Amino acid sequence: MRIKKKGWLIGGALAVVILGTGAYTWSNDYLGNNVDIEGVIPADASPAPSSSGSSAESASGSSAASGAAVAGEQLNGNWTISDGSKLYLSVTTSRETVNFEDEAVSGSWTLNVDDASQTTAEGKMIMDSLGSGNSMRDGHVKGTEYLNVSEFPEATFQATSFEGIPAEWTEGVASDIKITGTLTVKDIAKEVTFDAKTMYRAGQVLLSAATVVTFADFGMENPHSVVLDTQNDLTVQLELVLEKA
Repeated sequence: MRIKKKGWLIGGALAVVILGTGAYTWSNDYLGNNVDIEGVIPADASPAPSSSGSSAESASGSSAASGAAVAGEQLNGNWTISDGSKLYLSVTTSRETVNFEDEAVSGSWTLNVDDASQTTAEGKMIMDSLGSGNSMRDGHVKGTEYLNVSEFPEATFQATSFEGIPAEWTEGVASDIKITGTLTVKDIAKEVTFDAKTMYRAGQVLLSAATVVTFADFGMENPHSVVLDTQNDLTVQLELVLEKA
């Protein structure tokens, strides 16, 4: 009898461990982050030397450059968003930051390094392609309470000004720029400024840019539940690969 009772206790303990592990795994998959942000510009990319630096600093910056100077005619013109580009939305909950990704992004960047005022850009994303790696959560976010993708299938961005576009580029060297424009979600337009890095490499222009908006900016309330709370801020991040048209 004691042996049988001991067996029941061991079996019960194993069941608790198995069920507990399964519940944790389900909770982690449903509430946790399943998407890692893939940056198009390497974290260790050489920064462009400051034009206001000393000659010694400039020499140091030049020696750190990973390639040759890029001619203006290679850069000026129309560039289109190509394969490998993604848009990310990130929201921080009381548990962790959860990322959503969307590969259905398109648009163009007309670049003029000689006159930044002639530079233009526009982009579009298909909202139904947004995903966090969890279909239940994605369906809720894309439903009528939040993004309502059936009624508002697209979000758009139209640039209005650029700051910091360098007149001289070096292959493989990243430059910090700012892009201001109008972000439209659910037919609600808001002016935003993206802090960005751009780089020319192997015939492509790479752009990594981010800005912060809020749920309230686009007529939504940040989600709350008995399980977790969500901050009002949303980070919009662009990781774009552009090919010359």
